[in-house]
Amino acid sequence: MSKKANKPGKKQVKPRVHRELSGFEVSINQFGELQTNMNIEKINKFLDENVDDKKLLEKEEKERLRNEKKKK
Repeated sequence: MSKKANKPGKKQVKPRVHRELSGFEVSINQFGELQTNMNIEKINKFLDENVDDKKLLEKEEKERLRNEKKKK
């Protein structure tokens, strides 16, 4: 992989994040490990509250369809 060179005239803009995660930063160290400045439990709690799990939604949909077929 090639590395992107930062041009001296451009300043890097930080991405917009949810206000609950303001100040959140992620980096990868020389060993390929993710390093964050926020506790992983706080991140997981935020994700549980704000993001739907697609696998769970698909499972619930399949169960609902199965139950409808049984009733017929």
